[in-house]
Amino acid sequence: MRKFGNFVLGALIGGLVGSSLVMLFAPASGEEIRNEIEDYFKNLKEEINRAADEKRAELEAQLEKMRAG
Repeated sequence: MRKFGNFVLGALIGGLVGSSLVMLFAPASGEEIRNEIEDYFKNLKEEINRAADEKRAELEAQLEKMRAG
C-alpha cells in the first residue's frame, strides 16, 4: 500500500509541476489560444461544408446524366 501512496503522490506532484511549466511557457494567453482554436474549427467546418456541397453537386450531375441516358 505504501508503494501505491508514493505513486499517487508522485503523479500529483508531476501533474502540478507539468501544468505550471505549461502556463509559464505557453506562447499566448488562454483567451488567445481559445480564440485560435475556435477560428480553426470554424474554418474546418466551412471547408467540410464546401467539400460536401461540391460532392453533392457532382453526384447530382452524375444522376441527371444517368437518368438522361
